[in-house]
Amino acid sequence: MSAASAAGAPILAQSVDDRIAEVLDPISSFIEGIVFFSISIGDVNLPLIVLWLVAAGAFFTVYLGFLNVRGPGHALDLIRGRYTRPDDAGEVTHFQALATALSGTVGLGNIAGVAVAIAIGGPGATLWMIVAGVLGMSSKMAECTLGVKYRRQRDDGTISGGPMYYLETGIAELTGRVRTGKILAILFAISAIGGSIGAGNMFQANQATAQIIAVTGGADSPFVSLRWVVGVAFAFFVGLVIIGGIKSIARVTEKLVPLMAAIYLIAAAVVIVSNLQLVPAAFGEIFAGAFGLDSATGGIIGALIVGFQRAAFSNEAGIGSAAIAHAPVKTSHPSSEGHVALLEPFFDTIIVCTMTALIIVITGAAADPAASELGGVALTSAAFATVIPWFPNVLAVAVVAFAFSTMLTWSYYGMKATGYIFNDSQTAETVFKVIFCIFVVIGASLALGPVIGISDSMLFLMAIPNVLGLYILARVIKKEILGYRADIADGTIAKVGEEA
Repeated sequence: MSAASAAGAPILAQSVDDRIAEVLDPISSFIEGIVFFSISIGDVNLPLIVLWLVAAGAFFTVYLGFLNVRGPGHALDLIRGRYTRPDDAGEVTHFQALATALSGTVGLGNIAGVAVAIAIGGPGATLWMIVAGVLGMSSKMAECTLGVKYRRQRDDGTISGGPMYYLETGIAELTGRVRTGKILAILFAISAIGGSIGAGNMFQANQATAQIIAVTGGADSPFVSLRWVVGVAFAFFVGLVIIGGIKSIARVTEKLVPLMAAIYLIAAAVVIVSNLQLVPAAFGEIFAGAFGLDSATGGIIGALIVGFQRAAFSNEAGIGSAAIAHAPVKTSHPSSEGHVALLEPFFDTIIVCTMTALIIVITGAAADPAASELGGVALTSAAFATVIPWFPNVLAVAVVAFAFSTMLTWSYYGMKATGYIFNDSQTAETVFKVIFCIFVVIGASLALGPVIGISDSMLFLMAIPNVLGLYILARVIKKEILGYRADIADGTIAKVGEEA
């Protein structure tokens, strides 16, 4: 049942939903069948797009010499501003770029998606989720290094970057295949626009509205018949922020994301400390489940696939979206932002998702026979409520805040993809902002079943041209990153105040 139906959408909206479904259901099924084509391994289905993303992470982990393990220390120096110089070209700081990109990934996936993964794949899915997160750090490093290297600066100082530009320019420079790069870039841009309006906008507005209805009376909430009012309010505040471009978005996300993440992680820490004696046993369950033979969850194969899938869907490593957010950073060294970007999967998947998984296991919520029916947010909420009875209300606020920040970031992704298609036209970008805000209202008002099917498919369709481009440009990535690290090692690039 759709979120809108569950919330008691009015009859008129239902009839509109039915008409939309009649038109979009066949299209949605066709696109989903292509993008999420799966192979069966035992009783478990593996979407090939997940394998495509995880394989890229594994390749770049080895190819770049395990910089996903060796690079975080330098990344922390960068976000502290120790290598930032005032004359560097760009629009936002390393920290603002990181916060903006994280605002597009940290949210419902970490709160609800992890719970669903454990309900389906058992506690063992957590370990494979962590492994996929570690591999995803390498993909983020590769794509965000290219995002800065091939970015374009306009006369007014604003910057456009991302896979659209490195697919077109990078492939043309390296191979001479101008048409190939252009086709891949356009495919990526079209997919990014679809993913932005659907998964990054309508779905977020829909789920946030559902949470507001849930905490204001459920079926008796006055917002059941006034969902469009919630949508208009969201659209108003989204519009206020995105009208100022990346600088405005970054100013909001650099405050909102750390605040909500801190509240969530502190609450998670309280739950964990309250059940500290159960933590060793919980980790035992996680490791046993990761390598076990429990037929109910598909055994090791089921845990691995579900864990990999949750990580890939949560941190978006290999999708290419983050490269758009990191492109406007103030830096003269593309690889510096590649290092900063590898912190995204670390925080999103290894820290936030793992803590969510741990509280679900130690509180016994994962063992609830009705866990798979309870649903993602509800299961996580139930786990928190065992220690903090009032936290479900805070969690609802967090869901709304994360949805809002996700809309901000994805509006920027869609805007830049639109600008690319129309030759970096700022007019086209402005028109997209207006359209984006209109779809916020639509997303809050209607059931989105077939719409979300299409938009999710388009979001992951972005990974096909992006990862293909990363493989083609692998030599460029390696030269850029290793050259940068050599300059850091010999002091050619020094910390601010330590120059010779």
